Amino acid sequence: MAVIKARSSDIDMLARLLRAEAEGEGEMGMLLVGNVGVNRIRANCSDFKGLRTIPQMINQPHAFEALQHGQYYQKARDRERRLAQRAVDGERHWPGKFSLWYFRPGTAANPKPCPETWYNQPHAGRWKLHCFYEPTAQECQNVYNTF
Repeated sequence: MAVIKARSSDIDMLARLLRAEAEGEGEMGMLLVGNVGVNRIRANCSDFKGLRTIPQMINQPHAFEALQHGQYYQKARDRERRLAQRAVDGERHWPGKFSLWYFRPGTAANPKPCPETWYNQPHAGRWKLHCFYEPTAQECQNVYNTF
């Protein structure tokens, strides 16, 4: 059962985002990106107030670097569509379980350690090259009540 509303075209958008943001991180890395996206829609706090749909979340200004690159605009593949649907259905994993932010410090050839905080939010964990950050309860209690 889906935890957010999503049409087929929304699943395609999310699938394209997962691939463009984290294909090199494998299926789990792509699922974690999906976790963050779903959390942003459900939490309704911090920088993500008022987001209710996948298109709003993906097209939020400056939210995803992948939208500046061609890979996002390629056709969705079945593999990523299945991963996107799993995220929409509420499948969550650490460190994306309650995270609202992630980023990759350094480059693939020269990865850097994860900062302890990102925009004043604590580091939740790392998956391969990506660092994930959960909001504090003071910043966004609602993210911890969404599932």
